[in-house]
Amino acid sequence: MTEVVEQVIARRVDRELRDFTGIGLSLPGSTDTVSVIPDLVVAPKGSFDDQQEWHAPDPVLLVAEVTPTSTASRDRVQKIRAYARAGIPLHLLIDRESGEAAVCSGPAGDDYGHKSIHKLGTAVALPHPLGFELDTSGF
Repeated sequence: MTEVVEQVIARRVDRELRDFTGIGLSLPGSTDTVSVIPDLVVAPKGSFDDQQEWHAPDPVLLVAEVTPTSTASRDRVQKIRAYARAGIPLHLLIDRESGEAAVCSGPAGDDYGHKSIHKLGTAVALPHPLGFELDTSGF
C-alpha cells in the first residue's frame, strides 16, 4: 500500500485531494450499516477534520484495498458491494493472491458498472479524479 500511496501523492492531477489511511467509513449495508477501514481513502482536503471515529462516505472519491490472504474474500466481495452501495466513484483492489489489480468505477446498486482487470507488473489507468497510470511493476 505504501507504493500506491506514494504514487497517488506524486501523480494525482487535482492537488486539493488528500490521501487518508486509518479512516473509518460507515457504509449502507443490505440490512445494516457496514463499518470499514479501507487501506487508502482519497478525498478532498479537510474531509475528515471532525475527529469522528466513523465517517459518511460522501466526500470519498476513491478507496483502495490490498488483499491479505486472511481477508481476501471480504475485500473481493463484501467491501466492493458496500463501496458501490455508498456511491464511491472509484475502487482499486490490489489482489496479491491472483496477481491482479482491479479498477472499478460507475457504482450502480450493489456493484460497479465498469471493471477493468490488469496483471500486476503493468500500468493501470486510474480515471478522473486521479487521472494517471499506476505503475504496478513493484507490487
